[in-house]
Amino acid sequence: MMSSISHYLNRFKDCLQIDQTIRDGVAEELYTHFEDKTQELEENGLSREEASKIAVQSLGSPELIAQQIYETHAQGSWKEALFSALPHLLVALLFTSYYWQNIVYVSIILALTVGIAIYGWHRGKPIWLFPWLGYYLMPVVVTGILLLSLPQGWGWIAALIYIPLALFAFIHIVRQTARRDWLYASLMLAPMLVTFSWFSSLGTGNELLASDWIARLQTNALWIVISFIALAGATIAFIRLKPRRHKIISLLIPPLVILLSVTMASRGNINSWGWLILLFSLFAFAIPVWMQAKAYQ
Repeated sequence: MMSSISHYLNRFKDCLQIDQTIRDGVAEELYTHFEDKTQELEENGLSREEASKIAVQSLGSPELIAQQIYETHAQGSWKEALFSALPHLLVALLFTSYYWQNIVYVSIILALTVGIAIYGWHRGKPIWLFPWLGYYLMPVVVTGILLLSLPQGWGWIAALIYIPLALFAFIHIVRQTARRDWLYASLMLAPMLVTFSWFSSLGTGNELLASDWIARLQTNALWIVISFIALAGATIAFIRLKPRRHKIISLLIPPLVILLSVTMASRGNINSWGWLILLFSLFAFAIPVWMQAKAYQ
C-alpha cells in the first residue's frame, strides 16, 4: 500500500510542470521535510501511519504547493524571452526586407536555426529552445507540403516514402517536448501554424503550382509580418509571465491573429481544402493549450 508521503509526492510531481531536474530536487526536499516531521510526531507517541498523514496535511494541498513553486521557477529572464522571440523576428525581418526570396540569406538563417536548436537540445532543453525547435522542424513540414504538390501520382509515391520517416522524427520530438510541458509543445508548433495557414491561402496541389505563389506571398508580406510579430509578442509574454493561466492565455492570442490575417489577406477567398488545412493547423496548435487549461481547472 502506498504511504501518505509517497501519494502526496506523486500528486505534487504530476502537477508541477517544470524541468524534471528541478522537480525531482524539490520533491526530494519535501520528502526530507516529511520524514523529519514524521519522526518528530512518532517520538510524541503517534504511529508511523498517523504521523505521516499529519505531516502531509500540515503542508497543505499538493496542487497548491506545486502552483506556488511553479510560479517561482516559471518566469524566464528578459534575455531568455528576447532570445526565444528572435527566430520569429528574424522571419518577420526577411519578409519586411524582401530577403526571403534570396536563397543565401534563407540558408544562413536556416543553418543558424539548426545549430542553435541542436545546441539547446543537448544542453538540457532550456526554455528558449522551443521556438527555435519549431523552425528546426519547418523544412520537414514544408517538404511534405511540396511533395503533395508534385504531379498526380508522383506526389503520393514520394509522400508514402517520406511522410512515415518525417512523422517518426516529428512525433519523437513532440513527445520529448510534451514530457517537459504540454505548453512548450504549443510554443514549438507555433511556426508551423503560420506556415500551414499561409500555404492554405495559396491553394493546394496543382492550384498551388499553377499560381504565382511567390508574388502572392509578397503581396501579403505585411500580413505575414504581423503574424510573426504576434508570435514574437506572445512568446515574450509566455516566458515572462508567472501564473500558468496567463501563459495559457498568451498562447491563445496568435491563432486568432493569424486566422484574422489570413482571412483579411485572402478576402475570404480560400477553397474548401485550404479552410480544412487552416482549421486543422489551428486545432493542432490549440490541443496542448486546451489540455493544460482543462487540467488547470
